[in-house]
Amino acid sequence: MEAFVQVVDRGSFSAAAAVLGMTPSAVSKLMSRLEARLGVRLLHRSTRKLQLTPEGQLYYERGVRVLADLDEAERSAAADGAPRGRVSINASIAVGQRLLLPLVKPMLALYPQIQLDIGLTDRVVDLMDERADIAIRWGRLPPSELVARKLGETGLAILASPDYLERHGTPRTPQELLAHNRLGTSYRRINPDWPLLVDGRQVDVPIVGSVRASDGESLRRLVLEGVGLGRLSLFHVRGDIEAGLLVPVLEEYNPHELEPIHAVYLGKGGRLPARVRAVLDYLGSHVDLRGAQSLPRAESGHNALPQRPRAPSRK
Repeated sequence: MEAFVQVVDRGSFSAAAAVLGMTPSAVSKLMSRLEARLGVRLLHRSTRKLQLTPEGQLYYERGVRVLADLDEAERSAAADGAPRGRVSINASIAVGQRLLLPLVKPMLALYPQIQLDIGLTDRVVDLMDERADIAIRWGRLPPSELVARKLGETGLAILASPDYLERHGTPRTPQELLAHNRLGTSYRRINPDWPLLVDGRQVDVPIVGSVRASDGESLRRLVLEGVGLGRLSLFHVRGDIEAGLLVPVLEEYNPHELEPIHAVYLGKGGRLPARVRAVLDYLGSHVDLRGAQSLPRAESGHNALPQRPRAPSRK
């Protein structure tokens, strides 16, 4: 059962064999023996990929639960009772760099027998396809079989660099915004436009600009460089705003909706391995989104450029 779960999680016999300390041919023979004993085919094999049959999917899901129970039993019986093993985490680049990576060192200090595999991409991944235990996702979640644990919320704002605003002017109304370079991302979003509130009703401003970035961190860099305006989450850019590197615009039209950040995982109807539960619990108690719901007070509702210090007068 453990070999079968490893084959599914790793995506190939050779990758599972490396984890199990076996040869790929030995793992293949184990799978054939397992299918013969059960009397059903669990995997469709091809030269390029493995695909679960419906019976294989059921056996995998129940096998994961059984192995999780065994893992819990062994952990409880172990001398130190500490969670151990590898945990794979997927996150967007911005979430990973700003929220996840700063927690790695203290988390591993607390759980020295856990190893982390961290993958950062703004592409929404399938946890089964990517063999991820946990994904950290920003924004509203579509219906799925995943279990979600809310880590916090973040606000959003339209921002520009002081350099861009000096060269192109500060938009004062949504109509004036249409004359500016509105930068976006190439990945799909639930709302592809910028929502603004005008006289109590929402107006969606289309994102039409000279650049579309593949991820939020690249978009932030482009806005910092003065290429155009961008709508970014406050947890991502709060430090830039406080340092005067980015200026919020059109705040009086900002709907101030809050977007959640969740840790999602496969675990509905079953118990999680102790290693995964330990990481989830740590993230739930240590991800810090305080202050990410609204702009720094000095900048809230402020569209003007930061005041530059005056040059000393010559006498």
